[in-house]
Amino acid sequence: MTVDSVMTELAALADPRIREVNERHGDDHAVNLTKLRALAKALKTQHELARELWATEDSAARLLAILISRPKAFERDELDSMLRQARTPKVQDWLVNYVVKKHPEVEALRVLWFADPDPAVASAGWALTTRRVSRNPEGLDLGRLLDLIEAEMTDAPDRLQWAMNECLATIGIHHPDHRARALAIGERLEVLKDYPTPPNCTSPYAPIWITEIVSRQEAKRR
Repeated sequence: MTVDSVMTELAALADPRIREVNERHGDDHAVNLTKLRALAKALKTQHELARELWATEDSAARLLAILISRPKAFERDELDSMLRQARTPKVQDWLVNYVVKKHPEVEALRVLWFADPDPAVASAGWALTTRRVSRNPEGLDLGRLLDLIEAEMTDAPDRLQWAMNECLATIGIHHPDHRARALAIGERLEVLKDYPTPPNCTSPYAPIWITEIVSRQEAKRR
């Protein structure tokens, strides 16, 4: 398929009601993600088409591009540019999770983005750091991460604050030696304490999040 034919298909799938819901969360695409994934499955991997779709700057096209791309085929500088071009949370989230995390330069990108002055870019660096905290913490200074969270999370913009809070909870969940401090920081800062949480979902408020997940882990070991 050509870019024009794909864009025509995406336009046919667009639903104003979906756009309305997404706009409440800072996103602007109007395509049901299940239908978008079905289209990606039909297209299969087409890396050059993915690049062309990304260049349209349309969010639905960029989400589709991510799904049909070949992550390791991107250059590191290309991914850096793409992250800075990603205008919405969903596009950034998919780019980081479906492409960057599979790229051989993921650690270099984590370091590059972590302290970036753009809070949206920095949030990607924190998201990649959180992944290392849970999977491969060797070489990370967890105490320093907690220092930064304690000093900066309260006043951080929403997307960066959310990423820092997730890192705080992940440290508390996976690293018992730092758990007491992580809980204390969460309790003192009260970030996301009043966040509306649906029934049967875990609150993003770090003290509740940490306590609940650790309790589940301990129950499994019994």
